[in-house]
Amino acid sequence: MTPIMTKKDFAGFGAPDLVYVRAIRASDVMADAHVEPAADIEIDPDQILYAVHGADGERLAVMLDRETAFAAAVAHELEPVSVH
Repeated sequence: MTPIMTKKDFAGFGAPDLVYVRAIRASDVMADAHVEPAADIEIDPDQILYAVHGADGERLAVMLDRETAFAAAVAHELEPVSVH
């Protein structure tokens, strides 16, 4: 039987400073944010953005590109890894 890991288990897995970066659609971010975008900003719902997540799965940040997501994590003394 495969063990079930809780968010707390994942948070303690590896180093506490480990974060993961994964591609996410803008529409998913907008749906989770529960806010209306500014009238003068157009966002393509199919645009691919890059989210930085803590080990427990909490979304910490969203960036326009992968390189910026990794750089932001490193700038905050976190260890980013890719997830596909």
